[in-house]
Amino acid sequence: MFTGIIQGLGQINALSQNRVLVHLLPDTAQKILPDLELGDSVAVDGVCLTAEEIASEGFIASVSPETLQRSTLEKASQSSSYVNIESSLRAGGKIGGHFVSGHVDGIGSLVKSVITQNSWELTFSAPKGLTEQWQQYLSRFLVSKGSIAVNGISLTIADCDDQGNWFKVAVIPVTYGETNLNYLKIGDWVNLEGDILGKYVEKLLGDRDQRSSRHQEISLAFLSENGYS
Repeated sequence: MFTGIIQGLGQINALSQNRVLVHLLPDTAQKILPDLELGDSVAVDGVCLTAEEIASEGFIASVSPETLQRSTLEKASQSSSYVNIESSLRAGGKIGGHFVSGHVDGIGSLVKSVITQNSWELTFSAPKGLTEQWQQYLSRFLVSKGSIAVNGISLTIADCDDQGNWFKVAVIPVTYGETNLNYLKIGDWVNLEGDILGKYVEKLLGDRDQRSSRHQEISLAFLSENGYS
């Protein structure tokens, strides 16, 4: 579990089809490595990875086919050259953002970037060819003033359309400057994770509707047909 407060930057180096070396920049390595142990979880651009080997400049992790399909980890040419790094939340630690599981739902694309007086307004939508993934896994969790993780960064949705085709976030200077958002170009891809609380609410409401539907199906005719009189 993470909170979406980024601790630094790194870079991804592919070692094989499903193993990567996460190379940490010097300042990030000083924050992460002293406390990193084998088996620890680290969010890499919002993707929860397990440290299987620890190196002097970072760590090595395996990436499942599902993660590769849902995220940008193997799409370096279409995303930022740097990745955001956050170590896992410790018991008693500060929750500065929102609960981020590190289980990426899908990919978004930066379609607009506007500098305002005190923030950067970034707009994201579905990348070309991934509209179906966006609609299936992301659109229903886009709620104005709701939380979303963009490349692992805890952000608040400032605006979105009713159909969930796009959303906008306002990023303050400190977040913009210390994360890989300031390296993004129009068209670049990002990892997106919807608010985990929204997912549980959807699940509970869906189960309730199903139970209600089943109850409505039990009528006098149904009981008579099944031997009750």
